[in-house]
Amino acid sequence: MYSYYQMITPDSPMGTEAAALRRRKRRLLARLLIPADALPGSLVLSHRRCGKPGCHCAEGAAHPFYSLTFMVEGKKHVESVPPEWIDAIRPAVEAGRGFKDSVAELFVINAQLLVLARQQRRRHAPTDKSSE
Repeated sequence: MYSYYQMITPDSPMGTEAAALRRRKRRLLARLLIPADALPGSLVLSHRRCGKPGCHCAEGAAHPFYSLTFMVEGKKHVESVPPEWIDAIRPAVEAGRGFKDSVAELFVINAQLLVLARQQRRRHAPTDKSSE
């Protein structure tokens, strides 16, 4: 299950920049759906030589080899992908990357709103005249 947590700051930032960031955030959240079959990582085409002396790859072009590279708990995993699966795997990797990019953009917007709120709070903070 996916739930959305709304950050509440004591003083929401005001102004055109903050309004533009909030609009961007609303548009992003409206289209942010978790793709059910998304895959992490990168789909990579490499070439390998098989090692057989009589094979065409010993002198010419090597054999194509697809792999999916991704991280799990900080460890890199590389899984070979059969050529007949590429048409199904590629869109799933692209969907995963798109979702990850959208979440990263959302985090940046939240950070920018927080910075604006801090800046505005400092500018409009009452001065303490008793310390003079």
